[in-house]
Amino acid sequence: MTQRKTQSPWSPLRNTLFRNLWIASIVSNLGTWMHDVGAGWLMTSLSSSPSMVALVEAADSLPVMLLAMPAGALADIVDRRRLLIGVQIYFLFVISALAMLTWLELTTPWALLGFTFAVAVGTALAMPAWAAVIPELVPRDDLQSAVALNSIAINVSRAIGPAIAGVLVAAVGAWLVFALNALSCIGILVVLYGWWRERRKSSLPAERFVSAIRVGMRFVTHTRALQGVLIRGIGFFLFASATWSLFPLIVRGVLLTCIGVGAVAGAMVLPRVRTKVSRDALVAGASALYALAALALAHVQNLALLMVAMLATGAAWISILSALQVSAQLTLPEWVRARGLAAFIVVFMGGMGLGSVLWGQVATAIGIPSALTAAAAGMVAAVALTWRFKLGHHQMPDFTPSMAWAPPVLAENPEPDRGPVMVTIEYRVDPAKRAEFVAAMQEVGEMRRRNGAYYWELYHESANPAQFVETFMDESWIEHLRQHERVSVADREIQRRAKQYLIAGYEVKSKHWLADRES
Repeated sequence: MTQRKTQSPWSPLRNTLFRNLWIASIVSNLGTWMHDVGAGWLMTSLSSSPSMVALVEAADSLPVMLLAMPAGALADIVDRRRLLIGVQIYFLFVISALAMLTWLELTTPWALLGFTFAVAVGTALAMPAWAAVIPELVPRDDLQSAVALNSIAINVSRAIGPAIAGVLVAAVGAWLVFALNALSCIGILVVLYGWWRERRKSSLPAERFVSAIRVGMRFVTHTRALQGVLIRGIGFFLFASATWSLFPLIVRGVLLTCIGVGAVAGAMVLPRVRTKVSRDALVAGASALYALAALALAHVQNLALLMVAMLATGAAWISILSALQVSAQLTLPEWVRARGLAAFIVVFMGGMGLGSVLWGQVATAIGIPSALTAAAAGMVAAVALTWRFKLGHHQMPDFTPSMAWAPPVLAENPEPDRGPVMVTIEYRVDPAKRAEFVAAMQEVGEMRRRNGAYYWELYHESANPAQFVETFMDESWIEHLRQHERVSVADREIQRRAKQYLIAGYEVKSKHWLADRES
């Protein structure tokens, strides 16, 4: 493997915009963790029902699971900066209202659940947009460090926020942590307001919402590199959730701090490690380290050894999370980035949420040590079972629009919504290279479908097996024109590999067919 120049873990902070957003996000994350503690404490004081207490967690996580993909579609359609500003204003009003009602002692258990759900809706809308703007803020070489720094912000806030909240809630009341969380939105608002974001120019109108969701789902289902990231993520998060869900029962004080310290230390050495090993090896090694730490947590009583295990947990966690998220980022062109990252968010939240429920039940049945041991074994097994799904190497596909498709020949100007549209492309193949051509065209088919086509097929003529016709269909004329804009340099290379098997000098012939319906 070619050695790359080691990037400083702090290099993204040289960018003023990223630095300001990072600092503001630390403050906002502090407010979020303080809010979570305040909401949990307030519910226990309002209701002694275990089901109501459990519903707080459900109301906090369910919207993210349900709304991530629609939120990703929205973030790819509208200006992401304006969307994030709108969400922060929404947070400011909703959380301020909760603080006011709590101060006036008017908050009921169901009102608290409603506000928790409302805040989680805002979180669901913001998460894909936040993840998608990172590549806009830093150079490509700093992407790994930028993702790691964002993880540091979350871990530092997780370590500090609950402790501060405990003191404030006990001394003043839950309303104060809600009020501080509302105020923590202001810093992000100020930074976002001062960001002059350039958007990619397009001659076409924005995608429609429902269609954008469908196209995003097609992209995910026809992009093997992204699917590999999601499968590797499921294999890790489902078992890693055991430790996070059981931490409150077995980890206190200094051990929780060690997790945050380990995450920071891991982020510091991550750029150097990435120059020596692939992301696949990094995730596998960090998963093994995480599993060993879980075993130590299950069976070791010595405090010093447990501190080492928690340091390893933090370092492994940030290494895996940043490697998976960067791998996902590198599979995504700009036009669908938020939708692709929304799929990663669903895997992350779903794996952690469902895994927490699963391991809680397992721990109840067989005990915490046995549950953590089973989770550690499952994590190692998952590495072996998912190893064939590669995360890629250092290179990034060139998603620059190639504009390689010639404009369609038209005798009339179709209405934008007219459809469906069928495209046929004729090929004449070297008979000796027929099998190679068919194999290469499967990649072309995947490319057509991830760029928006809902149907693709390759046919050969019965009387002349070297004569082929490729057919694909788009939902409408405007959606077909979007394919022209989306074809990248990487896509052009896929087409070139297929065309090398054509008869020398043959020019492919394409035709566009518009559906006719009775008026």
